[in-house]
Amino acid sequence: MSSISVNQQARPRGGMARIFSHPKVAVGGAMVLLFICVAVFAPWLAPNDPNAQDLLATLLPPAWAADGMAQYPLGTDSLGRCVLSRLIYGSRIALIVAVAAATGTMLLGTTLAILAGYLRGGFDRATSFIVVLWMAFPPVVFSMMLMVGLGTGVRNVILAVILVDWTRFYRVVRAEVIVARQREYVQAARLLGFSHLRVMLREVLPGVAPLIITLFSLQMGVAIIVEAILSFVGLSVPSNVVAWGVMLADGRDQIYQAGWNLLAPVCGIVFAVLAFNLLSDGLRVVLDPRLRKRGGE
Repeated sequence: MSSISVNQQARPRGGMARIFSHPKVAVGGAMVLLFICVAVFAPWLAPNDPNAQDLLATLLPPAWAADGMAQYPLGTDSLGRCVLSRLIYGSRIALIVAVAAATGTMLLGTTLAILAGYLRGGFDRATSFIVVLWMAFPPVVFSMMLMVGLGTGVRNVILAVILVDWTRFYRVVRAEVIVARQREYVQAARLLGFSHLRVMLREVLPGVAPLIITLFSLQMGVAIIVEAILSFVGLSVPSNVVAWGVMLADGRDQIYQAGWNLLAPVCGIVFAVLAFNLLSDGLRVVLDPRLRKRGGE
């Protein structure tokens, strides 16, 4: 009465503690948690309504400057809107796009990669040809083309990112699946009469899961950059929706007399992308046994 799971290994004690003991995972995880908390609790953290205009207080400097006001900690833009409140509310769009787009690209790219890498043959050749053709278009230009056809809106931004970036998951995961397909535990599972679907889900997928987790974290940072670019050129959210790219577009005209309007969203984008990149890089080292051995862990 032995249930066989050929790919199972004894879990090391304190596995989660070992993961979060890595400096990059700890720092990146703390930054991601802070980013999520700011986005979720934006209505309580923002000092003002992000769209409220005060035409008597336009282009005010930050509160610590000579002409600054405590009511506007990071100053105001050309319409008298609070920069800090808009920065905080802009994190919500960035988080929504990051999570939804990364999830969609992961599901689409990973599913096709596992099928192509495991089944091989004609399906693999056809899918790989589509990927090569897909990647002939520059990602940002391709995203803009899709947004022109789909129209503005957060859902269309998410769809555009998925349609452009699923190839990132496909190429990397497919290569790992091809390697995993030749391993002893997969061959043993096939000899035991397991169905192809069971082998892919129970044996191959757990073997490539660490790589998928790492790519997922990295993709969230990429999605934030793409959304910022699209909203900067007016192809993402409507102008009345607060987003970091919209803040960049609004602040570029006052870059010399009110540089804080441009600096605030830039800092927000850099912080979020750096957080996900640090987390991704740390997870890659912690979850990959080969890299752990190189690092002497």
